[in-house]
Amino acid sequence: MTTQTLFQLSRIGYLALLLLLSGWFIQQGLNGTYSLGFSLIWIVPLLFPLKGIITGNPYTYAWASFILCVYLLHGLTLAYITTDAFAFALIESVLICILLVTFPFYARKRGRELGLGLKKKSEQK
Repeated sequence: MTTQTLFQLSRIGYLALLLLLSGWFIQQGLNGTYSLGFSLIWIVPLLFPLKGIITGNPYTYAWASFILCVYLLHGLTLAYITTDAFAFALIESVLICILLVTFPFYARKRGRELGLGLKKKSEQK
């Protein structure tokens, strides 16, 4: 898979996840299930890496995976405890699993293209 393909797949998946979660939490906030403040608390962490993901910064793709782990936990927990939101939880979990594969692969491939990476101890001397 090329770097450009990974970049497009990651970016589209991330934006889809952002739209899915924004729509879900805002809709839940308007229904009275969650407060709008609580809904914003769930959406804001996804906005932190937005600029780097849009521009294709490999470092951002590497650390954004850690943020996605919280959302994967939410999706899997929601799929386990509820039947009403099972479809939402399944879509959320699948999207995040795809992103948890494509983000690190993109970061690695693009980082190598740019010459980024950790130097071995023997190369530093």
